[in-house]
Amino acid sequence: MTQAIQANEAPRRARQLEGVVRSDKMTKTIVVEVERQTLHPVFKKYVRQSKRYLVHDAEEKAKPGDIVRIEEVRPISARKRYRLLEILTSSSREVIEEEKVS
Repeated sequence: MTQAIQANEAPRRARQLEGVVRSDKMTKTIVVEVERQTLHPVFKKYVRQSKRYLVHDAEEKAKPGDIVRIEEVRPISARKRYRLLEILTSSSREVIEEEKVS
């Protein structure tokens, strides 16, 4: 019976967010800050609100300043509920550091 129910349901799409990497000091974990604008109920002006998410980065590719896309997954740890999907734009710090090494 459970197979019949599952066959009729459409697969759920995981929630995806875009944000800026703020920290990569933990092992295989980055802190991503997602900013959104909401309308203030009284003043009718748009207000910026931000939230920080702990994100699983298995390959440790993301660096602070990178703009990334993250996806909601099953709980990985007590506070990690997202994983890194892709790095959209890389920060300029890497380019500067590479120039210093050369």
